[in-house]
Amino acid sequence: MHLHILGICGTFMAGLALLARQLGHRVTGSDAHVYPPMSDQLNQQGITCIQGYGVTPLLHSADKVVIGNALSRGCEAVEYVLNQGIAYTSGAQFLAEYVLQGKKVLAVAGTHGKTTTSSLLAWILAQNGFAPSFLIGGIARDFGVSARLTDSDYFVLEADEYDTAFFDKRSKFIHYHPNILIINNLEFDHADIFPDLAAIQTQFHHLIRTVPSKGHIIYNAQQTAIEQVLARGCWSQTQKLWADDGWQIASGDDDRQFDVLHRQQKQGHVAWSLLGKHNQANALAAIAAADAVGVSVNHACAALARFSGVKRRLEKKAESKGICVYDDFAHHPTAIKTTLAGLRQRMGKQRIIAVLEPRSNTMRLGVHNETLMPSLLAADEALLYLPPDFHGQLHALNAQQKFFHDMNDLRQYLYQNLQSGDHVLIMSNGNFAHLHQQLIEFLS
Repeated sequence: MHLHILGICGTFMAGLALLARQLGHRVTGSDAHVYPPMSDQLNQQGITCIQGYGVTPLLHSADKVVIGNALSRGCEAVEYVLNQGIAYTSGAQFLAEYVLQGKKVLAVAGTHGKTTTSSLLAWILAQNGFAPSFLIGGIARDFGVSARLTDSDYFVLEADEYDTAFFDKRSKFIHYHPNILIINNLEFDHADIFPDLAAIQTQFHHLIRTVPSKGHIIYNAQQTAIEQVLARGCWSQTQKLWADDGWQIASGDDDRQFDVLHRQQKQGHVAWSLLGKHNQANALAAIAAADAVGVSVNHACAALARFSGVKRRLEKKAESKGICVYDDFAHHPTAIKTTLAGLRQRMGKQRIIAVLEPRSNTMRLGVHNETLMPSLLAADEALLYLPPDFHGQLHALNAQQKFFHDMNDLRQYLYQNLQSGDHVLIMSNGNFAHLHQQLIEFLS
């Protein structure tokens, strides 16, 4: 079958393209924005990707079209598919029908940490002989790809609450029917499709309704929003994170060393390279999920010691002239704050320059006006690029927080003011006009 994917460079759809190709389908695709790391991954796998959503011979010859949730009515390609009567589906539905059937699904949901937790869980299982299939919204360095299909019974999946498609407004994760579900955290996000937190909680409860009674729900017991969802009804086995009667972490000043506790008893010790308390939380959830399928805590901890990290998650891209450049997929003030805290803990008093593009729909709509600037206070200097479609009203909290409305001005400011010993953390959930590459080229 020739499968054409509209929106193929999205993190989810790019992974789906790899899985479809492994199933033996001919896969092509198009996207409005083609940029790394997903465009590189598609090229390496020999998958043809076209810029734009016009009507092309590849679209015309497709047996089925997978339509991403970024596309809507009025798009030329969408209208062509509908008018020509070409079979179409959503990415989540294709995954459920063609890939997940017969698999034991381990799904990772929540506002933050889904990609890292999914990567950690897949790595733990892989290192302990499970050889899991996976689809993750990022590229773990140890795997080199964001998706893989194997003969294993187990499938690790990043479960996103964003809507499925213009013709299916349910959250994508409703399609997945997990056997084991992790809920890391739950905050308001995606203001372009959800009016409030309660609407997101409803979708999470729909997800909980799909977990079998013999399945496991592993959740952050410190978050009231999750407890409220479970109070609506829960029919599965539950395990708590961050509770005396569940899983916890004991750590000291060095976030690269911590003990794993279950029911207040030490079960294992992790010594690894990842930064920040948030990554400890991600690790705890992955360990608990791995334990649920039979991986001992000690074996899970040993696997984490060999984990190399995920691209675009506080990823060190280069060091030149004494200046370190990092890339991070930032989409929410909570994630920004914890990422900066992790970098600060590691770097001590060395100068940290945070460069942020508030690109997510929720940020651009102004939902995080009150929390965005405080989330950047751990940086010695915070530089924000505000594009023309940014509708928030942000106010600097100190002289070190600066706003830029022109990318050239931002670039020139960095070029002129960086100094040896600086750590530059560039944050965006897009390509940020390739600022990372341009800065690295300038430094070298």
